[in-house]
Amino acid sequence: MSDPFDLSDFEPATPLRGADAGPPPYLAGLNDVQREAVEAVDGPVLVLAGAGTGKTRVLTTRLAHILHTGRARPYEVLAVTFTNKASKQMKESALPQPVESLWLGTFHAMGVRILRRHAELVGLKPNFTILDRDDQIRLMKQVIEAAGLDDKKAPARNLAAIIDRWKDQGHTPDRVTASDAGDFAFGKGQALYAAYQERLVALNAADFGDLLLHCLTIFRKHSDILAEYQQRFRYILVDEYQDANVAQYLWLRLLAQGHRNICCVGDDDQSIYAWRGAEVGNILRFEKDFPGARIVRLESNYRSTGHILGAASGLIAHNEGRLGKTLHPAGDEPGDKVRVLGTWDGDDEARTVSEAIEALQRDGEPLREMAILVRA
Repeated sequence: MSDPFDLSDFEPATPLRGADAGPPPYLAGLNDVQREAVEAVDGPVLVLAGAGTGKTRVLTTRLAHILHTGRARPYEVLAVTFTNKASKQMKESALPQPVESLWLGTFHAMGVRILRRHAELVGLKPNFTILDRDDQIRLMKQVIEAAGLDDKKAPARNLAAIIDRWKDQGHTPDRVTASDAGDFAFGKGQALYAAYQERLVALNAADFGDLLLHCLTIFRKHSDILAEYQQRFRYILVDEYQDANVAQYLWLRLLAQGHRNICCVGDDDQSIYAWRGAEVGNILRFEKDFPGARIVRLESNYRSTGHILGAASGLIAHNEGRLGKTLHPAGDEPGDKVRVLGTWDGDDEARTVSEAIEALQRDGEPLREMAILVRA
């Protein structure tokens, strides 16, 4: 198989359907706004997708649309998800048959794919090892011991968390400031980070944070390589954009400066992973990063009734730092009103739920039609 990065014999992609074949079947069943999000393929697009509005279907259909209309070949599309499960679902939904050259996967999977090709530029070999969490902690302990520090006063697990946060923010050791380092290990956090990175290179290894951080280093220092990937990816699609951290955001922004055909799907009201580096500000600054960006709001909810959506919208309207959207039910059924019950403690809560279930059973409702959802 020829190298997919060899553009010497590049020819424009060929549409998979004739010009007069009529609307393709994959567009059937989309509502007007969903179809707008699918067909707005040129230029930057931000799809604000509320819960239950069909965002996954929009993203997979958009990928199918790009390929079926011949706007790009599979290896010219970068589609990024946050889980392997989402990647598999997207690939199976969008493509009639497997396409090995498609760049579709998690941020880390795509980072590995790029890094193995340019590993020497950051001191690694292409067959570098990716450390799991336990290996990472063991290496941290060695670094702390070599620095003459007490692991009890400077725990390896704490150092790992700090370094992970720096990498999520796109900081190499030389970019960590004194204020970033704080007083961990008596102010030696930055030096420990540098020593840890040196050990990784000596072992021909990388941790998960490095998979994007090394790519950023390569892109920043080697403009020709960055330009190669900017030319390569004619279209970029991103799922769950509200969960992207700073390093992921910087990686995407650099790659998208070529064709500027980037579509990010996310919900500024569902950003709950700030504790692991997610930055909802990525969504809020999208129009500034990509002037002229098109904003499409998916607001038709296919999952909940009118009363549930009304209660949720009333609460979330008080959130600060959001672009704003109002969900409404796709159907006309208002459903039962939302009831809010207060209990003293967990035991009282369990009793209250149990009594409600027993009451429903007495009214002839079967257990198989009842569900208890717990957010813990």
